[in-house]
Amino acid sequence: MSGLKELLKKGLGLGDMAFNAGGGAISWFPGHMAAATRAIRHRLKLSDLVIEVRDARIPLSSANADLQPHLSAKRRVVALNKKDLANPNIMHKWTHYFETCKQDCIPINAHSKSSVNKLLELVEFKLKEVICREPTLLVMVVGVPNVGKSALINSIHQIAKSRFPAQEKMKRAAVGPLPGVTQDIAGFKIAHKPSIYVLDSPGVLVPSISDIETGLKLALAGSVKDSVVGEERIAQYLLAVLNTRGTPLHWKHLNNRRIDGIKYEAEENHEYSLKNLKPKRRNPPNRSDLVYVEDLVMGVQHALYSTVTEFNGNVEDESDLESLIDLQFSALQKAMKIPHKASEARLMVSKKLLTLFRTGKLGPFILDDVPDVKPVS
Repeated sequence: MSGLKELLKKGLGLGDMAFNAGGGAISWFPGHMAAATRAIRHRLKLSDLVIEVRDARIPLSSANADLQPHLSAKRRVVALNKKDLANPNIMHKWTHYFETCKQDCIPINAHSKSSVNKLLELVEFKLKEVICREPTLLVMVVGVPNVGKSALINSIHQIAKSRFPAQEKMKRAAVGPLPGVTQDIAGFKIAHKPSIYVLDSPGVLVPSISDIETGLKLALAGSVKDSVVGEERIAQYLLAVLNTRGTPLHWKHLNNRRIDGIKYEAEENHEYSLKNLKPKRRNPPNRSDLVYVEDLVMGVQHALYSTVTEFNGNVEDESDLESLIDLQFSALQKAMKIPHKASEARLMVSKKLLTLFRTGKLGPFILDDVPDVKPVS
């Protein structure tokens, strides 16, 4: 991946976005994050256990480094959320890594009741030694923006209401695709005898990110607002990752009939918006919409597969990789049927490509590499 590393050293044009070793104040750390960080640190002292929610696609990059010294001193369960978007062939290596580090870890899907139930069972097991001597226990949920904390809280609410129907009506946590939706800390009772309260908290990032690649991974996963970095720059990074990993070559084996260019008849003037791919939308896609999305995905995969197989350069070379990415933007514009003269064609390509990635339509991924760990003797 030397080509990608060289591009990252250049910053993919991101040097002015403060993804640099110098750090410093940057625009994604608004006042409410600073206040929330102070509040979280204070409430951590009162908490009996912490559920640290991370994005399963970036198990390390989605950790808030500033909070780690405080979190490591507490009973903690690391919940790797969005496991449905993460590569299952690698996920077991991550759980083994956390086990080696003597850290409780569980991959979850916050929208799955059975998955959240398993998390709660682990939490209750971890609290077992405290339950016998404390009448009231506090469990705090923390994490960076857009890792799915609010979705998890809402699922816990549903489970709690089924367990304790007489319990007072609980307010649902606000859920949205943009980072920073939850802006204050709220507590919710989830159990009686002993009383267990879950404290939700807003997603907070560190004031600066010293590592360019970590910043780009957070942006790609949606933990940093697209407007801070720019969709085109994030899409460039995504294409660089796909190319250096040889991912488009694997798509050849997914569906040869479609990849080889034999497509279903496309519907004209389709009004379906990719925004409807977001989870838990009120109006899920119908069959026609699903065919449209499938055609779009296959068109994207075919475009990237073709550009990689026809490319004579070396993706490990920085300039060659940049050239390939430029070719792929043109191929994607054609595949997505974006007007050739559109002044914002690359931006429109980037937005659609990022939506397909973030909703798992391009396949499951884990962007972080599993660290080498010494076996426990």
